[in-house]
Amino acid sequence: MEGIIIESKKILEIAVKAADSKKAEDIVALNVQDISFLADYFLICHGSNERQVKAIVNEIIEKEEEANISIKRVEGKESAKWVLIDLGEVVVHVFHEAERSFYNLEKLWSDAPLEPVAAWVD
Repeated sequence: MEGIIIESKKILEIAVKAADSKKAEDIVALNVQDISFLADYFLICHGSNERQVKAIVNEIIEKEEEANISIKRVEGKESAKWVLIDLGEVVVHVFHEAERSFYNLEKLWSDAPLEPVAAWVD
């Protein structure tokens, strides 16, 4: 079990660094290991426009693929309002700013503790 946690944390770190490199805003990681069977972590961030959202998504996908992490599925990339990237143990949600406040996943998953990511961002 410990190996899986380390692996999922590395996947999370790659995604956080990639999002940050494209100036994603308000990067939050939720540790959902104990409350969801869907993933170990949810990463939530947003961009200020569709172009930035797509840039963030593309960078995350590129960096995860470089690390030989399998991209299970990408949903919503065309509209760039809410893009979901399924990395298996980590599910990334990249929002357009207005969509993020509307769906408010942080409140929906408020039982999940925050995973510290400040060390991974500039």
